[in-house]
Amino acid sequence: MDRRQRKTRKAIFDAFSRLLEKKHYSHISVQNIIDEADVGRTTFYAHFQTKEDLLNQMCEDIFGHVFSQVREKEHTHDFSSKPETLKNELTHLLYHLKERQKDIFRLLSGESGDIFLKYFKEQLAKAFDGMNEWFPGSVPKAYAEAVYVTAFAEMVSMWVKQGTIETPETLVNYYYDLMRLGS
Repeated sequence: MDRRQRKTRKAIFDAFSRLLEKKHYSHISVQNIIDEADVGRTTFYAHFQTKEDLLNQMCEDIFGHVFSQVREKEHTHDFSSKPETLKNELTHLLYHLKERQKDIFRLLSGESGDIFLKYFKEQLAKAFDGMNEWFPGSVPKAYAEAVYVTAFAEMVSMWVKQGTIETPETLVNYYYDLMRLGS
């Protein structure tokens, strides 16, 4: 993707984010996004097939960085030299969700919430993949993973809706404490 395409894509993402601050997802049309981004219809459709595709790619943009193999120091946090543990991955993810809490809150509060949570859980499942030590031997991995992923996703949803008051580290520690209840 060249610089011009990245700039256009960013303008569309930013416009969508601004619209989410003013309106619920269901009340935002592609035309609203086009007008807010000041791009043509053809330009929008060159980047996204539908409004849902834009939402999916926005989620991918959020999660793609966190779960990428390349770690760089960022202005609000630095995970570049930390080991790639599940705890660090989840904490890193929460920093990004906290930075974009207005967008995430809007995504969670409308019917887009189901789409966002579905995508979020898919990304979390990737983070949990390979964490076999978490899964009790008598429980098939798929069931255990569903419980761990769903519990974390619901905690994050509540955290965002309550204004991300706790630090990312605190929330991840709460999660670890809860998941160890029964052991």
